[in-house]
Amino acid sequence: MLKQRILTVAVLLPLFLAALFLLPNLYWGVLTCAVLAVAAREWSRLAGYAALMGWLYPALTVAGAVAILAVEHHLLRPGQAFIYSAPGKLLFGLAVVFWLVIVPAWLYFRWPVRDPLLLAVAGTLVLLPFWYALTWLQLTPGRMLAAMGVVWTADIAAYFTGRALGRHKLAPRISPGKTWEGVAGAVGAVILYWGALVWLLPALSRQFPAGLVLVVLLTAVAIVGDLFESWMKRLAELKDSGNLLPGHGGLLDRVDALTSTLPLVALYFAYPVYWSQPG
Repeated sequence: MLKQRILTVAVLLPLFLAALFLLPNLYWGVLTCAVLAVAAREWSRLAGYAALMGWLYPALTVAGAVAILAVEHHLLRPGQAFIYSAPGKLLFGLAVVFWLVIVPAWLYFRWPVRDPLLLAVAGTLVLLPFWYALTWLQLTPGRMLAAMGVVWTADIAAYFTGRALGRHKLAPRISPGKTWEGVAGAVGAVILYWGALVWLLPALSRQFPAGLVLVVLLTAVAIVGDLFESWMKRLAELKDSGNLLPGHGGLLDRVDALTSTLPLVALYFAYPVYWSQPG
């Protein structure tokens, strides 16, 4: 299984990097709409949508993304972005509340939510802010890669630390394989990761304290995103969200932690404390 995962990453990562650095932002946005369509279709499975609704929900989700692209690239003034508009602030504000307040409570109380409307709202808050953050952050690909590096570092460190040292279960009724030792390994690894970035890029030293807080917060939120998808799969009685990626399961199985973290990263750079200009 691990070998298959590595091979899948070896094939997809160069394609992702080429698109990230070479595509104009509008074309990148169109490409990520395809990613959004797959993710929304998988969410339909997790929500238990059947027949018409199983396809209607992804179609409406992608339609919303296309509308945002159209507004941003054709109706807003040059240099403006959806994230600064009133609807953008509302969407991202709701996403912050969702990931920092609602989802932790959802997981703590293990709410068995299966209401189709509530799951549609939840899916929208999971997917649309993630898609837009993925699209907007492509304007500064180095920043997005650095943020993704936090999530990837935490995931790898948690996996291997948990396998080697894991004794105390983090959330046994949600995801039995996760341990507190894995969490500790993830936090330690991302602190080292941030220190390495500052060492390689001394200009970041001015943001060292804020960046340190951010990477630890992102690690915690990444774990929340991972657990939330695990809980949704458990309620849906599914092992994976899909079978798109050999060795990895579905697309949501691979981006679950990014769905919770990238919107926070986008907000951090859109409304900076230490940067003089947005974006």
